[in-house]
Amino acid sequence: MKQTLTIEIPTSWRDITLDTYLKMQTELENYRDDEEAQIAIMLLHLCKIQPEYLKGLSADSYNLLKIKLQQFVSPDGIELERFITIDGVEYGFEPNLAKMAYGAYADITQWDTITIDKNWAKIMSILYRPVTKKKGERYQIETYTGDIDETIWKDTNMELHWGTLFFFINLQMDLLNATQKYLKGMEIPPNIKLTLEKSGEVMQRLLNLQTVTLKK
Repeated sequence: MKQTLTIEIPTSWRDITLDTYLKMQTELENYRDDEEAQIAIMLLHLCKIQPEYLKGLSADSYNLLKIKLQQFVSPDGIELERFITIDGVEYGFEPNLAKMAYGAYADITQWDTITIDKNWAKIMSILYRPVTKKKGERYQIETYTGDIDETIWKDTNMELHWGTLFFFINLQMDLLNATQKYLKGMEIPPNIKLTLEKSGEVMQRLLNLQTVTLKK
């Protein structure tokens, strides 16, 4: 008797953990030139479908599956979540990046880029710290001490992480656009231009704009 295979593609990144996403990304990198293998990898991690079941799909079903999968893996429009509760502890996003502790800044910029990779959980541990005081929209979080606990972030949902990453991407775009408008048509003295270039390098390291998509 022929069995029916039901494939349910997630409709929200809240259903996918950071740990699952990172494992999937590692395998996708190993098969970057093999589209069929990448589809199988995404289905395995996102839908828990074993690769051998794909062989029995019709061409139409397979193509429809690819379309649905592509629609899901485009995490557009996800906003920053300033608070998240983990194991009964409320964590808050760094309330004022302009006044971020030097140690936190230095620890983040030791990595060349800010993107969702093997270092991302460490970055989240720096940016999100336990809330110590909260009143309305204003809040304070624990002073940064250099302690990084990346393990607590592995089981948090990907909407949280996409929202945090997009916050940095959008912030960088706003800063670049504002700077371009301000400097448009102005003659910049060489010493000021050099200062702006150096400042831009620092900003680029902290807010490195990455094209963050899943291949295919």
